[in-house]
Amino acid sequence: MSDYRSASVQDRRVASTQPGSRMARRQAAAAPPPPPEDPPRGHRGRGRGNGGNKMRMLAWVSIAATTVMVAGSLTGYTVYRDAFGSINQKAVKDDILTERPRDTGALNVLLVGSDTRAGEGNARYGQELARTADAGGKRTDTIIVMHISPNRDAARLISFPRDSMVTIPKCKNETTKQEMPPQRAMINSAYNSGGIACTIATLETLTGIRINHFVEVDFSGFKNIVDALGGIEICLKSGVDDKDSKLKLPPGKSLLMGEQALGYVRLRKYGDNSDIQRIKRQQIFLSKVVAKATSGDLLTDPGKLTSFVTAAAKSVTMDPELANNPQKLIDIAMSARELTAKDVKFTTIPWIPDPEDENRVVWKQPDANELFQSIINDTQIEEAEPKPTASAKPKLALKPEQVQVQVLNGTTTPGKAREVADQLTKQGFKVVQLGNYQSPDGQSLAKTEVHYPKTAATGADYADALADELTPAPQAKAGKVRATTTEPYTGTQTTGAATPTAKRAPVVQLIVGADFKAVKVTKLSESVENSTIKASEQKNVCV
Repeated sequence: MSDYRSASVQDRRVASTQPGSRMARRQAAAAPPPPPEDPPRGHRGRGRGNGGNKMRMLAWVSIAATTVMVAGSLTGYTVYRDAFGSINQKAVKDDILTERPRDTGALNVLLVGSDTRAGEGNARYGQELARTADAGGKRTDTIIVMHISPNRDAARLISFPRDSMVTIPKCKNETTKQEMPPQRAMINSAYNSGGIACTIATLETLTGIRINHFVEVDFSGFKNIVDALGGIEICLKSGVDDKDSKLKLPPGKSLLMGEQALGYVRLRKYGDNSDIQRIKRQQIFLSKVVAKATSGDLLTDPGKLTSFVTAAAKSVTMDPELANNPQKLIDIAMSARELTAKDVKFTTIPWIPDPEDENRVVWKQPDANELFQSIINDTQIEEAEPKPTASAKPKLALKPEQVQVQVLNGTTTPGKAREVADQLTKQGFKVVQLGNYQSPDGQSLAKTEVHYPKTAATGADYADALADELTPAPQAKAGKVRATTTEPYTGTQTTGAATPTAKRAPVVQLIVGADFKAVKVTKLSESVENSTIKASEQKNVCV
């Protein structure tokens, strides 16, 4: 992928830890650099007691409502303009010190749940120190990027584990405005001392995904939003009576209002007490919030919608570019009308234990980078296919496994053909040969090219099927070029017998040029799929 990929596992240092009570760590979090670290956590498969109650996934629920506010209920923006005028605003664009990735036309919103005890109604959830001064600082134990496609008809919410060891780039300290040098630390350290600006810079640098906007929610905001939705129904396999989270529920279905819902997302002593089970439980809860917030019962009821929009607007903080631009909000709303619960996916970044500290995690590669690449490549807005004329021949509908490809390296970078061939085979294409192509001037070919045999009646269809999956997408040309060298490709191919169409298929030529960026990722790894749930499938799930 691009230069924004994260550092390798081998280039990893374990960040220092900060002993002491939770509120002592909060005080440290508000201090100038270097950012503090949390004490070592238990193994991810084990539960923890009240001392480790970090509210890591609290923001899942409030973030769901925020998502709907931006992408669903804004359909009534002109009616609820006054409510949206109460959105809190925070300008951070000028505090981002790193180079920004390109804007692809998709909508990528950073969603964080701040567990600051400052502000009305928040201090009651902390210890005594939480009720004084600046409430002991703040931290985010949940970081999510909401990606809405350029068509605004599908969404994926990507959760980044708070204890991910990453490289945090240079940032400004949010309080002192002093520049902090790059460091190796847990990902939530970026927010602890650098705020939203540093979190955006960190995510953009690690993923290559342009963050267009951000939304912040706190404890009270979470409760207000759940109450405005009329509560969320959950289903438990066994009852709960947990003093730490102040929650007592029977087995079976229960309708949770704000205070109970807050206790539910704080719940740790349930099931096998593992973080992994807790994360899945909260993702299911979030999916129910999305389903209810996008239901016709809410969007077609002016009273309910007014209450929801008012509660959501007062409970969040946004960047001025989003909160203060009525036309942008209306444009998003109009294009987001098709966004429903069935099109929303929740994915946790695939991870493995950090080899240097089993209490921390690192992102599993290349799986994580392939997920990021799929987001970056989601740039096309579908247009209606023109109706064929009486003389026009219908275009073949081809799958990648039906397209045979010869990959030639048209650059001066050794190994480029195999690199691209491996990417193609992961997406299902049948690579038959590798080779090299030398341009007349001996320099790297400036632009990638796709060629098909002049004699192949349907050659253009096969070439287009390949070109459409490349970034940037070249224009297919008739007539193949002469390779300087060729050899069979021995990489792992997609299994399965060749179809009759594939047997008769022409071999399409791909000459990789200097402008080549990537093969579009449409087939994600098994680890990504296994860490993804679909909102539409969680209606009757008991946990």
